[in-house]
Amino acid sequence: MNNDLSRAFPAATLRGLWTYRGFVLGSVRREFESKTSNAVLGASWSLLSPLAMVVVYTVIFAQVMHARLPGVDAATAENAPYAYGIWLCAGILGWNLFAAIVARAQGMFIEQAGLIKKISFPRICLPAIVVLSALLDFGIMFGLFTLFLLGSGNFPGWVFAALAPVLLLQTLLAIGLGTAAGVLNVFFRDVGPFVSIAMQFWFWLTPIVYPAAILPEGVRSLLLDWNPMARLVGAWQGVLVAHTAPDWAGLAPVALLAVLLCGLALHLFRRRAGEMADEL
Repeated sequence: MNNDLSRAFPAATLRGLWTYRGFVLGSVRREFESKTSNAVLGASWSLLSPLAMVVVYTVIFAQVMHARLPGVDAATAENAPYAYGIWLCAGILGWNLFAAIVARAQGMFIEQAGLIKKISFPRICLPAIVVLSALLDFGIMFGLFTLFLLGSGNFPGWVFAALAPVLLLQTLLAIGLGTAAGVLNVFFRDVGPFVSIAMQFWFWLTPIVYPAAILPEGVRSLLLDWNPMARLVGAWQGVLVAHTAPDWAGLAPVALLAVLLCGLALHLFRRRAGEMADEL
């Protein structure tokens, strides 16, 4: 049953995920609990760590260092002191979710080798566990960040809802890329280290800690045109800092890429799922 469900995607795979929803949700819960099981403060660390991040990026960078973001302060003059901190926090939150899913997905089959060999379950449950675990961590951090936006008077209003499709698109892009890399990593162990190094370069090639405006015109056009994360991070920053809706036309190529990567991942998964246990 474990592989038949995946080969009959999408209907049978979705049924398999629903049938094994207890297994998926239980795994997500156990992962979350394992992070705090031996800590004195327990689950409080899941709030304290992201709270510290929000404070550092929005208060220390904006107030103590007086960092300013060119072109944003004028547009948000009323709340200018926090503009750079919010811009930085928005970009890092968006990137961290993407990077967390890719990093976990590219190694998920190897990490769960013992489970794959001992228990019969739809292997497609593993990407679902990765996504839900990452979204849980992201939800805690983003929830605290949203409270800060409300408390500081920087909440963007109705345009905030536009982040939902951006989040979905980013998740599809990440799990498509991560799952494809995860399948290949089972058979070619160089894939994992390569993806890790590539993600480091990708981070610095994405305007997250610096505005794209400071780059030369040729470099800026290259980054924005060929870097899907630059468009997604720009959507996060546009909504949360400038309070403007994303450029949906500009995100259309990213959506196409996400669909293609998910299709590639499923193709690789369906062809190689039966051989994984022998390679692990």
